[in-house]
Amino acid sequence: MTVSQNKNTQTTYDTIIVGAGVGGLSAAICLGRAGQKVLVLEQHDVPGGWCHSFYLNGYRFTPGVHYVGLLEKGQSTSELYEGLGIANDIAFYKMNPKGFEHCWIGNERFDYPANFEDFKTALIERFPHEKKGIIKYLTLVKNVGRQLQLIPKVRGLWQQITIPFRTKHMGKYAPFSLKRVINWHVKDPLLQSILNVQFGDHGLPPSKASFVMHAAIMDHYSSGGFYPMGGGGAIVKAMTNKIKEFDGKVQTSTSVKRVLIEGDKKKKAIGVELESGEQIFADRVVSNADPGITYFNLIGKENLSNKLLKKLNKTKYSCTSIMLFLTVDMDVKKAGLDSGNIWLLSNTDYDAIYDDMQNKDILEGEEFSGMFISCTTLKDPISFDGRYHTMEVITYINYDSFAAFKDEKEERSEAYLEFKAQIIQKFLRSLEKVVPGITDSIVHKELGTPITNEFYINSTDGNVYGTEKSLRHIGPFAYKMKSEIENFYLCGASTVSHGVAGASYSGAQAAAAILGCRQDDLIKPDEHQHLRIFDAENDTNYPDWMQKKIALKKAKLASKDVFAEADK
Repeated sequence: MTVSQNKNTQTTYDTIIVGAGVGGLSAAICLGRAGQKVLVLEQHDVPGGWCHSFYLNGYRFTPGVHYVGLLEKGQSTSELYEGLGIANDIAFYKMNPKGFEHCWIGNERFDYPANFEDFKTALIERFPHEKKGIIKYLTLVKNVGRQLQLIPKVRGLWQQITIPFRTKHMGKYAPFSLKRVINWHVKDPLLQSILNVQFGDHGLPPSKASFVMHAAIMDHYSSGGFYPMGGGGAIVKAMTNKIKEFDGKVQTSTSVKRVLIEGDKKKKAIGVELESGEQIFADRVVSNADPGITYFNLIGKENLSNKLLKKLNKTKYSCTSIMLFLTVDMDVKKAGLDSGNIWLLSNTDYDAIYDDMQNKDILEGEEFSGMFISCTTLKDPISFDGRYHTMEVITYINYDSFAAFKDEKEERSEAYLEFKAQIIQKFLRSLEKVVPGITDSIVHKELGTPITNEFYINSTDGNVYGTEKSLRHIGPFAYKMKSEIENFYLCGASTVSHGVAGASYSGAQAAAAILGCRQDDLIKPDEHQHLRIFDAENDTNYPDWMQKKIALKKAKLASKDVFAEADK
């Protein structure tokens, strides 16, 4: 492939990272700290990928961050932020410890306590006839979660030899689906549904989901859920500021057309070409995009081996979503909401629910069979102005539901807007059962669609979790950090894992592959870094600066209301 002949006169970098999701930003921090000159290129006008925050009529939303786990001192996500050197710059609110997850399954209700032992006790009290199975199953979940965290820490010959023994539970159950393993342990359909309710966090029903993947998610939230103060954008801001400390550069509104490759038999990445035609050179390139976008769009089929092409053609991607963003003028606490998430499922058969979600006719039926409901202003109290609450409501759908609008030249056709309006009404019919009267209290509403996902996130078919999290796409079958092309690497949700923490760790592992070291060499506990955690449900221990900021926000709105009333 022909590239610019003026390479020696161009600005060059040690590493160019394509995509400013938290995986790419994490890699940039680690590489910059190691002394590399790093450039991060992002096609959107803000960095962050799914973790970015945006505003509608002055109110903040974050499409891809709804909770994070393992944030207490000594736990893996806390150590991640310490190791990246950003723990002092961010803070989190702990969601309702009595119920950070609320299961609404048909007419049944169950709350997930934040403490795993309390969770076990609550399940046994509700299902005493399943006590033995509950204890055995939850013990297995914890064992698998702990063993998964051992894998990146393996050092030396002895640890490599003993790793099969130390990860025996993970190895034994890795080949099986969630449905198969849970059927071995518990029989009550409602109990199974409660234990599987977080299937929305990987986007596959029990019959298709990997048990190990689901166990990892349950373990991730075994100490409860936490929401970042300031939304996902606060994490992104801390990351970009850290990159700048190491003289790295994050450049937004910059689309990469292709990765520059030299060599015929032995392919080698030497930089990128932007949509503007500008070529920027580097010793290596990292892609934070999913494999489809990475290899088909940025690399090109002509540069790929038959083996990789075969894998790519068999790759399935996770589901896509529609997300309703609401600003409401009502007392949602009085209506029964708190900082916990609500999983609203029509019945206990999650495989049937998933099939219904994948119905191409999205308007069929009066309500969605499965929804996730989150009130951001209750999770992030510092964002509440005393009157208006923000909410995010999500369901997964079949990408083909929006096929008719995929190639529209007009940005917002009347047909597209009418289709969205009908979808919003379907959302609200279900939401009214959770928050009665909410429809009449809406100040502003907007719907994010698969087309929105493609436009802002640049993901294949608007997928939300990268590759499908089935047995054939995780663990040893996931895409590797180091590609077959020399000096070309990957990170993100299709490699190590998805989610805020998983994607961030993928960046550290990509950097480790580049630097010839291990993840633990880059992500180390730091006694000078302290992650601040506050209680979303209890403001009595909030520091003065936070109390003042909350009071100022409420006073500002009250002042606006006074002037608005005077103008009438």
